[in-house]
Amino acid sequence: MLIDIIAGARPNFMKIAPIIKEIVKAREKGKNIDYRLIHTGQHYDKNMSGSFFEQLGIPMPDINLESGSGTQAEQTATIMVRYENVLQKKASDLCMVVGDVTSTMACSITAKKMGVKVAHVEAGIRSGDQSMPEEINRMVTDSITDLYFTTSETANENLRKLGAGEDQICFVGNTMIDTLLANHSRFIKPPIWDKLNLKEGEFIVMTLHRPANVDEEETLKSLMSEIVTHSRNLPLIFPVHPRTAKILNNLGIEYKRLHKIEPLSYLEFNYLVERSKAVVTDSGGITDETTVMDIPCMTLRDNTERPETVTEGTNELLGTNPKAIKPAMDKLFAGKWKTGKIPALWDGKTAGRIVSHLMTWGEPQRAPKASSGL
Repeated sequence: MLIDIIAGARPNFMKIAPIIKEIVKAREKGKNIDYRLIHTGQHYDKNMSGSFFEQLGIPMPDINLESGSGTQAEQTATIMVRYENVLQKKASDLCMVVGDVTSTMACSITAKKMGVKVAHVEAGIRSGDQSMPEEINRMVTDSITDLYFTTSETANENLRKLGAGEDQICFVGNTMIDTLLANHSRFIKPPIWDKLNLKEGEFIVMTLHRPANVDEEETLKSLMSEIVTHSRNLPLIFPVHPRTAKILNNLGIEYKRLHKIEPLSYLEFNYLVERSKAVVTDSGGITDETTVMDIPCMTLRDNTERPETVTEGTNELLGTNPKAIKPAMDKLFAGKWKTGKIPALWDGKTAGRIVSHLMTWGEPQRAPKASSGL
């Protein structure tokens, strides 16, 4: 069985790293399974050098589609055309996509039209917000997926409502947590730790990147003001995406306790998160990690595709109203933040369950070649 493993952005590689390791283990035991790692090139990230792959034990991609930047439609089209060319030269038995980026949707559509079955890792998650491109990617991908690997019972129920059969839904856990736990002992102290003489539990980590938060000038100014005002003189460590940094600089947002730094490597960033007082973010994936590391997390979004981090974990959904920050900070500093628990099967063994299931699922039978028409 030859599996194409698709990754298009930095978080995707963290999700597929443990799956590749388990496939290699199975292959070394004589199992009929192999993979091609296909990087679509959807996101250019200067931190994704050879050292990035080496740090996390990820092999360099077998194929890079080099799709580059562009509009949503341009990226989707380029990825589809170039992945189709790959399949025309040598078809795989299964296309495995992860998460919810444009590459996930584009490659799943291409594979199905080429008669290749699709497996979706992190299937079934929903925010309910169709203004987010990621939500459209999830919905389209899940509508044509053959095999769903899920992170929670909520995701399972979403797929049942979609009409997926029980034999298609595989509740396996969260591969991001596999990567987190596998690398926990290897976290790296970033330079900012010694530069600011940081102490455990005495600083807050921030990340903001969603347009709803950073593109609206008054919203961003108010958010930053509320966070700084109510964070009790603690240093605020803010690894800033270049686009967000430009916006902050243009608005003149500067505070003595706000330390805007270059984006960190995975191992450096999680070193800080694990030792922080709390995290303020609008990211989804970070809420998974804070839940497992038992770190209070404030999410500046009106919805989340990871409700288990709220209902079971340490995450609280504050919304995008800056006035929600003060009561959340008051709760944090009063020692009244909720005690979370780790969701079921978020135990570092998810990738093993995925590969075991693939071996019992057997080599997929390809459907007839699709015609050239639509």
